[in-house]
Amino acid sequence: MTQAQALSIPGHAHGYPDIAFGGYVAGLLAAQAGAETVRVDFRRAVPVETPILLSRPETGRATLTAADGTVLTEASNATLALDIPPAPSWDEAEAAVATALSSPHRRITDCYGCGVRCAPGQGLRLFPWRVPGRDLMAAAWTPDPGLADESGELPPEVVWSTLDCPGGIAAWVLSKMDQGAFTAALTGTQLRPVRAGEDYIAHAWPLHRDGRKHTVGVALSTRDGELCALAEALWVVPRTA
Repeated sequence: MTQAQALSIPGHAHGYPDIAFGGYVAGLLAAQAGAETVRVDFRRAVPVETPILLSRPETGRATLTAADGTVLTEASNATLALDIPPAPSWDEAEAAVATALSSPHRRITDCYGCGVRCAPGQGLRLFPWRVPGRDLMAAAWTPDPGLADESGELPPEVVWSTLDCPGGIAAWVLSKMDQGAFTAALTGTQLRPVRAGEDYIAHAWPLHRDGRKHTVGVALSTRDGELCALAEALWVVPRTA
C-alpha cells in the first residue's frame, strides 16, 4: 500500500456545478491503478477545489477519499468486451457537431466535456450529436494544445474525459434518459496515444436500459478509424431527478 497523496480537482474540470467531471476523475485513478483496463466506480460526488486523498492500496487498484476517510471513488482491474459499431466518417462527425451546436434542445453549459462555454484548453469542447439514420452519437474533435502535456500528448484524465459525455448524450437522446443523470461507473482502456492538434472521432451508442440505469458504449478513434480508447459506462438517473 502506498502513502496517500493529497490533491484537489481544478475548478474548471467540473460537470455539474462544483462536482468534478467523471471522466477526468476516472482517468486520474486509471493512471494510478496501472492496469490495462480499469473500472472506476463512483461512490460519492467528488468536489472540485477541495482537498482529497489518492491512494493505491494494491497493484491494479486506486481510491479517492475525502479528508474524513469517506470513499469517493474506487478503481480496479477489469475486462472489457464490446461490439463496436463502425465509426462514422469525418464528414458525418463534423455534420453531427454542426447539428449539436445549432440544436435548440442542447443545454448551454460550461461542462468540462461538452460545454460550449469552456475556453479552449479549459475543457474538451466535444460536441456530439446523432448521426442521421443510425442509433449513434458522434463528434469530430481536434484537441486544443492547452489540454496536452509538454510533449503534446493528452494525459489520461483528458483521454478518459472523452469517454464520458458522449455516452451520456447517447443515453439521453437515444434511450430517453432523464436529465440529471450521472456517471456511476466507467470501465475503459486506452490503446494508443492521443495528441493535441490531430483529428479524432468520438462515437457513442446505447447498450441497454434497466429502469433508471443506462449502459452505453463510447469509442475514440483517429480520423482514419484507428481505435484510441474505448469504454462502457453506466449512467444512473437519481430518484429525485
